[in-house]
Amino acid sequence: MQAKAVAKYIRISPRKARQVIDLIRGKDVVEAYATLKFTPHKATVLINKVLKSAVANARNNHEMDADNLYVKEAYVDAGPTLKRIMPRAMGRADMIRKRTSHITVVVSEKEEG
Repeated sequence: MQAKAVAKYIRISPRKARQVIDLIRGKDVVEAYATLKFTPHKATVLINKVLKSAVANARNNHEMDADNLYVKEAYVDAGPTLKRIMPRAMGRADMIRKRTSHITVVVSEKEEG
């Protein structure tokens, strides 16, 4: 049994969020919380929120034991890119890409034995 939580259209670039999500993949939930707490990055706040939601889904919807959970899957997909224009010299314009992310965390119970 597994529980999942997804945060969509988060305003952080997927590349930056993947740096943090790679740190918690495969870890126990308690260890993942500790890793996120002591990692100085903007993405840790966003990923921590999704992880808490996945744990709450596991506890409330699937009656899983919160102490026996681990991060089975964690990945970041690219969302739509907001395109903005920055004026440059001599009438030119540069494209500014404000990237968004879809953050997915799946937690599961550890197998006994």
